[in-house]
Formats: sequence, structure tokens, C-alpha cells
Amino acid sequence: MIILDGSTLTVEDVTQVACEGKRVGISHEALKRVTQCRARVEQIIQNHETIYGVTTGFGKFADVLIPANEVETLQANLIRSHACAVGEELPPDVVRAMMVLRANALAKGYSGITVETLSMLIECLNQDILPVIPAQGSLGASGDLALLSHLALLLMGEGKAVWKGKKMPAAEALRQAGLKPIRLQAKEGLALINGTQAMTAIGVLTFARAERLVKMADVIAAMTLEVLRGIPEAFDEAVQDVRPYPEQAAVAANLRDLLYGSKLTTRQGEVRVQDAYSLRCIPQVHGAIRQVLTYVGEKLAIEMNAATDNPLIFADSNKVISGGNFHGQPIAFAMDFLKIGMSELANISERRLERIVNAQLSGGLPPFLSRRPGVESGMMIAQYVAASIVSENKVLCHPSSVDSIPSSANQEDHVSMGTNAARHAANVVENVARVLAIELIGACEAAEHRGSDRLAPATRVLYDAVRENVQPLIQDRSITGDIEYVASQLKEGVWLRRVEKVVPLIC
Repeated sequence: MIILDGSTLTVEDVTQVACEGKRVGISHEALKRVTQCRARVEQIIQNHETIYGVTTGFGKFADVLIPANEVETLQANLIRSHACAVGEELPPDVVRAMMVLRANALAKGYSGITVETLSMLIECLNQDILPVIPAQGSLGASGDLALLSHLALLLMGEGKAVWKGKKMPAAEALRQAGLKPIRLQAKEGLALINGTQAMTAIGVLTFARAERLVKMADVIAAMTLEVLRGIPEAFDEAVQDVRPYPEQAAVAANLRDLLYGSKLTTRQGEVRVQDAYSLRCIPQVHGAIRQVLTYVGEKLAIEMNAATDNPLIFADSNKVISGGNFHGQPIAFAMDFLKIGMSELANISERRLERIVNAQLSGGLPPFLSRRPGVESGMMIAQYVAASIVSENKVLCHPSSVDSIPSSANQEDHVSMGTNAARHAANVVENVARVLAIELIGACEAAEHRGSDRLAPATRVLYDAVRENVQPLIQDRSITGDIEYVASQLKEGVWLRRVEKVVPLIC
């Protein structure tokens, strides 16, 4: 079980909850903080203090005072009116990630939630009762209001939910699970939806997949270098030392280890004097992409353990402050940076693929790796597909974070569009997995012609893993299923674990 305390949640924790169904609980200290903070909210109501979202309306209605007998109605109406997201439904892993991230933020004890409502959120997560949440509709400031409102509807027994693989009314899902809907009290609706948990949830899961793909890209690139009779001397430690980026050095070290024992690589002047950039500059490009991941990882680590709602209630000092921690600009920038970096991973992969299938560049491999060139086309159109995906990524990489459209009658006059950035980053990473898959299939096919027994021990492990389910292209066939299968294995790190038993990779 993962214990939430508002401060120590990690990417690995979130992925275990989101992808493996690991259960969560709340620390004793966190519950104490939540209780203390809630007591301050009750005091605000009793004293008739003017506090945004507790005794006033929301957004442009911040100056509208709410009578004491309407404060609960205010919270329910907030959720119902804001739950208007549209588009495709978020996948279950993203929804689970949203739930655990929101619970962790509430556990910090600055939001004014009741212990009962927080416990209900955690119970729904642990029983895998998932709200149906459409993906589109967040501006990424004032939090992910529309998307998180669909999450909050579940706790109220409204909206739709998925339980045990079936979509049903949320009230029915709660009833079958033996739970009763909650009645939101003062501040609770706002506490549930005023945060960055949608963009952060998408970001965390996308980041985790990106990390695995970046590692696997080193292995795939190593195999491609082998089948193209490449020159590993470019990866010599001395070359890296005089341009001392640690990420570049890490990639070069990976490549040296991965290529150790290969009978296919060559030396300078043996076949050619130097390789093309897509081979020779792997450490420089893959290393720079790792620099992007370092930046993104740092920002996600902070955001996962941040209080991002408004107003924030500081029970110890008796302060209630309206601030702007809900603004998603840090994550918007991070997600735009992530998609740019990962897009470049696909760009260089597609260029390596082109060298494999182009007989004028491959150094003796048959055109398009065809067994019967002319009669059969081999991997000709697979390269087209990779090129198409790379082009699509360039469109997706247009930065969302540079856009802002005023909302709420210009009260909320600058927004981050961080959730759009995160969604596009997720699309880019999916595309990168497919491009790397096509390169890997091409490298394995080229190894059939060069002699797979001549591969280095580490790359041979990957080759054997691929060949368990992807057979050689003895004759033309559709390889759509092969590409999707290989991409899924790369994203989820299935083969990475096998390779790392031979060569532990540096990230």
C-alpha cells in the first residue's frame, strides 16, 4: 500500500496505482492536518467571514456573498455546472492517476476538505470505481476545473462511472460497491476541483513511458549501428569528456556496453571513415533528450506534492489566502518541452530507418530489405509510415503554453493551456513508440541479412525478444500488427527489463 502524506509521492508510486492497481491510504499526520484545516473552515462559516469560494461565488462571482443556508448548495452547483468536459474519455490509468494525485494534494491539509470526503475519494480509488471523464475542456488555470468536476460528481453519486468493466450511473456503481454518496459541505467542491491534477496525471504517465522509450532507443540505435556496419569509436569516452554533458556521456557509455562483443561493427577507415550524423551523433541527440527528461521530472516531482487549489487555508497561522497555485504554467512549459524532446527522438530514429532500407546508404543490404526486390516491396511503405508519424509530431509540437484565452468575464485573463500540452505530449510519445518500433523491426530484418548471430550479446537479447512474436519478412505481408505489438512492448518496458539483465543502462 502507498501511504499518502502530501509530500513524498513519486512517479513510480503514481504509475503503480494507475497501471497496477496498488492501493493507497492516508498517513496519520496527514489526517491530523486535514482535520485541523477543516476546523478553520467551520470557524469561517460561524463567524460569517468573507472568504472566496466558501461564502462567496466563484470566478467573476467572487464579489457575490452567499447566505449561510446556501453554502452547501453552492458547492453542489459548482460541481454540476463545471462538469461539462467533452471529447474522448480519459483512459482508466489517467483517471486513477488523477484520483491519487488529488487525494495527495488534499492530504497536505491546506484545502479545507473533510476527512469523510477525502476517505470517500480514496475508497473509490481502492475499489476501482472510476468516474467517466471527457478529455477536453481545461484551460489549465483555476485548475483543471471541468475534468476534475467529473471526478467530483462520482463522490456525489452523479454522472457516470465504470466499475468492474461496466459503465453505469455513478449512483448505481456506488450502491453496488456498498458506498453512499457524500453531501458536499462548505469549500469542499472547490477543494476537489481547483488543482492541476488532470495535466499532472497525464504528464506523469507520459513521462514514465518517455523514460522507458529513451532507454530503449539506445538499444535500438545500437542494433541499427551494427547492421549498418557503424563505427563505435565516435562513442569513445575521450570524445565525451571534452564536451562534458553527463547525459551525453551516459548515452555513449550505454552504447559502448551495448555494442561490446559485436562482430558487425567496424573501425574508422575499414568500411568508411565516419558515419552519418544519425549514427555518429546518437550520444549528443539522445543525451540532449535526457536533459529534457531531467527538467520535466523535476517539475512533476514538485507538482505531484503541491497544494494547487484556492483559497489556501493555513490553520497554524489562521490565514486564508487567495493565491494562484492552480495556474498550470510550470507543467504547461514542461509538457511542451517534453513533446519537443521526444519528437526529436522519433526524428533521428526515422533517419536511421531510412539508412537501413535505402540500398544507396545501407552498405549492401537489399533495397527496402526485400527478399525479391521489385516483385516485393519489403519495408518500403513502413518507412513512409514512420515519416508520416514524424511529420504529425511536428504539428503536435506547436507549444500550447504560448496560448492564452481570457475566461470568466476576463477575471481569469491569463491561462496556461497546460492540459492541452499534456494531452499532445501523450500523443507524441505514442507516436514515438511506433517510429522506434518500425526502426527496430527494420534493424531485426537487416540482421537476418547480416547474420543475427553476429550481433552483440545485449542487442541479441532484444532481437530474440522481437522474434518471439514478430517473424522475419520472408515475403510481403501487412506488418501493422507487428508495429503495434512492438510499440506496446517498448512503451511498457517489457523488453527493457530483459536487456538490462545483460547491460544495466544509465538513464
